[in-house]
Amino acid sequence: MLTIKNLTKTISGRTLFQNAEMTINWGERVALVGPNGAGKSTLFRMILGQEDIDEGTVDQDEYAITGFLAQESGDPADETILEIAMGINPEMQEALKVMRLCETKGDQGSEGYGKAHDTFDANLGYQLEPKAKKILGGLGYNEEQMRQPARMFSGGWVMRAHLAKLLVLEPDLLMLDEPTNHLDLLSLLWFERYLHSYPGAILMISHDRDFMDSIIETVIDIDNEKLVNYTGNYTSYAEQRESRYEQSLQTYRNQMKEVARIEEFIERFRSVASKASQVQSRVKQVDKMKAEIIKPRAPRKVFKFNFPEPPRSNQKVVELTNIHQAYGENKIYTGLDLTIERGERIVLVGPNGAGKSTLMKIIAGIVPIDEGEMKIGYLTKLGYFSQHRTDSLNENNTVLEEVLASNPEFNEEDARGVLGSFLFRRTDVNKRVKILSGGEKSRLNLVKFLVDPPNLLLMDEPTTHLDLMSIDALVTSMKNYTGTLVFISHDVHFIRNLATTTLHVNNGEVTRYTGGYDYYLEKSGLGDDARGAIVGQ
Repeated sequence: MLTIKNLTKTISGRTLFQNAEMTINWGERVALVGPNGAGKSTLFRMILGQEDIDEGTVDQDEYAITGFLAQESGDPADETILEIAMGINPEMQEALKVMRLCETKGDQGSEGYGKAHDTFDANLGYQLEPKAKKILGGLGYNEEQMRQPARMFSGGWVMRAHLAKLLVLEPDLLMLDEPTNHLDLLSLLWFERYLHSYPGAILMISHDRDFMDSIIETVIDIDNEKLVNYTGNYTSYAEQRESRYEQSLQTYRNQMKEVARIEEFIERFRSVASKASQVQSRVKQVDKMKAEIIKPRAPRKVFKFNFPEPPRSNQKVVELTNIHQAYGENKIYTGLDLTIERGERIVLVGPNGAGKSTLMKIIAGIVPIDEGEMKIGYLTKLGYFSQHRTDSLNENNTVLEEVLASNPEFNEEDARGVLGSFLFRRTDVNKRVKILSGGEKSRLNLVKFLVDPPNLLLMDEPTTHLDLMSIDALVTSMKNYTGTLVFISHDVHFIRNLATTTLHVNNGEVTRYTGGYDYYLEKSGLGDDARGAIVGQ
């Protein structure tokens, strides 16, 4: 279906690919992995014909249809969510407008309605609509929302509509760039199950380890300007990559020993006339060997550092009593009671818009309570991490200065180490905060929490803007955290490793499950048996 041969690509003097090759077969499920900046998105653009290649070929089957979901979509116009999902073209859209106008006037017998009806039918509109509705339902839309203009929704919800459009189209090669970013856990479960029975091939970039483990069967790693193929899911790939490195390292050591042995011969007999021809032969041999030997790059390791001990809090960290909260006529909570105790690790789950972030902001003191009472323990030191919150940063500091200022007891070596784990390279630590991107500021804010942790840590989607190794570093750090943790995340790997209590938020009610993610799935009826039922909705 897709064959790449001898691909070479250089951008701004940096070679991303050198004689790289890969093949994707019909129906294969493939993940493209590599550190940030390795060239994953560039490779996607070359496959899609959006970027030129320097050398080599990118060939696709001439009969194959390729569909692509980018990380962001443009601003929607007046089309509805359902119209986006159906992939309605301008001709169909005009026909729909005429049909709706005629239906409003009760004029279905008119010539205009008949022509519009025929146009809509000829474009398979009546076949696409039920399929689009089923997929949109799985992704979290209700019937009323499907009929509303897309401009009424947030960017994340519009992205779901574009994902639905791709699934309705059902391309032979489905290319996905971070497809789970805008999904809550319920829609993620549905999407995961849907892809299990997807008839086409899938090529994805993702930082969601559990999602990849569930879906993919092949990993292609961008390594040393090559595309290296591994059979199996992501966990299997990580094990194979480590084994491959050890084997490559042993080969390298053996080659260097052989070079040393030959060089010893050259030095011993360099001045012996009778050995001149043998010496010259070995000089050529060793020069050739040195030119061909490549020292293997060690796989990036998860950085571990000593997590500062937060101050001890009261047993009752937060207590909410009879909380009422609304946005206009939209009631979020009515009579909510909730107690959070010292040492709990709580994940908030539930559909988007259910009130998870609102609850987090109430506890953080950012959203004033309409009615009710909230008591914060007098020894509670609260910290709120939002992926959009950067007002605590000093824009004139360098990245390194900002981290060191957060905790004077933290040394520079450890600061550089933890910054490296969160994608700040050697030269990046000297950048001024004011020139950082939004994602970089979010990551820097996260590092500041890690080096000077409060005893109540509230985190809203902390894995956003992180790659897989950075997520592992965060998990490792948080496992050593002795304070109280309340967080929202759609990263199942992150949740599974940290949550010991699950709060399901929906329709103004908060249901407590005294267990982690898998316990919640089992007790709420969202385990494997229920997943099939979700797909059938």
